Amino acid sequence: MMNKKVPFLYYFGRAILGPIFKWYYHPTIIGKENIPKSGPILIVGNHKHLYDQCLTIVATKRGIHYMAKREYFDDKKVAWFFKGTGCISVNRSHKDDNATSQALAVLKDAGAVGLFPEGTRNKTKQFLLPFKFGAVSMASKTDAYLVPFGITGDYKFRSKNLTIRYGKPFQVKNMSLEEANNKLYNEVEKLMKENLQEN
Repeated sequence: MMNKKVPFLYYFGRAILGPIFKWYYHPTIIGKENIPKSGPILIVGNHKHLYDQCLTIVATKRGIHYMAKREYFDDKKVAWFFKGTGCISVNRSHKDDNATSQALAVLKDAGAVGLFPEGTRNKTKQFLLPFKFGAVSMASKTDAYLVPFGITGDYKFRSKNLTIRYGKPFQVKNMSLEEANNKLYNEVEKLMKENLQEN
C-alpha cells in the first residue's frame, strides 16, 4: 500500500515548476475557490493533453494523488517522478482493484485524488468521450465530493486560450451511479462549453 500522504517531491516540484508552467503556458484558471480546502475530494474532468493535471496542481494548495497509467511507471526515465510525486499506477488493460484500493485509502484519509473519467486522452473529434464509472463509484463509497473541471484551449507558449474552469463540488448521496455519472459528464461538458463561449 502506498503512503497516503503526498510526498515532499510533489510540493517541491510544484513550488519550483508551478510558476514556470504558469508563466510559459499562461493558463486562465476559473473557479478554483470551488475546490474544498479539506475533506475527501475527487478532482475530475476532461483529458486532452499530458499536462492537464498540472492545471489542477497549480490551482490548489492541496496535494493531489493523480491516477496515471502503468506505462509511466514502467518507463525508467519517468517512473521516479510519478512514484516520487504520489501518483497511483493504473493498469488500464483490466479492472485494477489494487489502484482502486489505493485511491480509496487516500479518500478515507480525507485526501484528494485526481483522475480523468474518459480513461485516456481524447484524440478523437468527439467533444467529450464517455465517462467510466470509477470516479462516481469511489465517491459513493467514501462520501467524497466530486469537483468537476473543464479544459479547453491550446498548450502553446503564452497561450491566449488555455483555460480550466472548476464547477461546484457535489456528492453522489442518493443518486444511482448512472445518475451521478451522467451529472458529472454534463457538468464537465457545460464547463468546457462555457470556456469556449468566453474565448
